[in-house]
Amino acid sequence: MAAPRANMSYRDIKQVVLDRIHNKIWPPDSLLPSETDLAEEFSSTRTTVNRALRELAEEGYLERKRKAGTRVLNAPVRKAQFAIPLVRDEITENGSEYRYALVERTVLPAPAWLSARMDIPQGRDVLHLRCMHYAGNAPFQYEIRWIVPDSIPDVLEADFSSSGPNDWLVQKVPFTNLELSFLATKADQSVAEFLDAQAGDPVFTAERITWLRGQPVTLAKLFFAPGYRMTTHL
Repeated sequence: MAAPRANMSYRDIKQVVLDRIHNKIWPPDSLLPSETDLAEEFSSTRTTVNRALRELAEEGYLERKRKAGTRVLNAPVRKAQFAIPLVRDEITENGSEYRYALVERTVLPAPAWLSARMDIPQGRDVLHLRCMHYAGNAPFQYEIRWIVPDSIPDVLEADFSSSGPNDWLVQKVPFTNLELSFLATKADQSVAEFLDAQAGDPVFTAERITWLRGQPVTLAKLFFAPGYRMTTHL
């Protein structure tokens, strides 16, 4: 078990705290010493201790409440973390050649369901895009996307004929909040044709909504070709 020593880094402190949790020195539901006491024990600063405890809380080992202190969770919550890659990178990293095609680009009034999902006035103009992403000659992902020009006026001048909207958004617009859903859907005739599937086939689907400081930016529905697999690690 790691032992405290002088001038410990936040990583070292994390390891000591984890060792004490795993060895029941700090059992489930027990209250940890204050940050001031831990900083003194580890010959460190409160800022360093705070970072270590904050990361352990984010990883599901601790519960932190203002004025109530830091407590060991009864049942640590394991959280899966994964990066959301650009489809271009996902394809090339698998050894395939990336190809892109813009299927449709239109500006139209936001439909009622989109207004409700993104909290924008019904009938407000949105940019609607349909795109295809290929791994070599094989379909990889069919993308349907709505972008709110009120939040990003420059998007109406953007040219998406040779590069996808996600590439442009990543470079131009940082997001502050994201909602990500995964679901299985049945391919309708249009989706099936683009993905070389049969109508009614189950299709792995991702839906992403992003906001910038409370302003809705984009909603994307991403349909993946049969056989697609997403993997993450705990």
